[in-house]
Amino acid sequence: MRKIITICILLISTSFMSFAQENIYQFTVTAIDGSEFNFADLKGKKIMIVNTASKCGFTPQYELLEALYKEYQDKDFVIVGFPANNFLWQEPGTNEEIKEFCTKNYGVSFPMMSKISVKGNNIHPIYSWLTQKSKNGVMDSKIKWNFQKYLIDENGKLIDVLFPKEKPNCEKVISWLEQ
Repeated sequence: MRKIITICILLISTSFMSFAQENIYQFTVTAIDGSEFNFADLKGKKIMIVNTASKCGFTPQYELLEALYKEYQDKDFVIVGFPANNFLWQEPGTNEEIKEFCTKNYGVSFPMMSKISVKGNNIHPIYSWLTQKSKNGVMDSKIKWNFQKYLIDENGKLIDVLFPKEKPNCEKVISWLEQ
């Protein structure tokens, strides 16, 4: 009898742990200005997470990201940028330098986080969640380059990934936002 109760408790706790990992609301990260940014505050919103870099061929996507954010921010949509220096050292600056670059050159007003690692041994926990099915419950993916985009639904569930060449305002994203 004791064995059966132990197995039941183990199954219930494993199920609960699996469920708890399947949404983004468990994460609190550091914003580019050093403040705390809690994803639980985004409940009910669609989220696009993108790893960014200031010296990349895709850097002009900042302009498209900002335009998309401006157009849909009042419709429960937010973009969250994560600067990363994982690809050919294309984001060498400090958080202050990155913030200044984004504001001055692209008028970025969507939330930007502190610089992190999006792959490798130092991968940030949020990117570990985004890229591993065992953690997000949906899919495995590999960060191919800067400006890869992850789409999160209103319930905090990962729903899709857009590779760097796909523009943030592509038909797939607009269709998803208009649903």
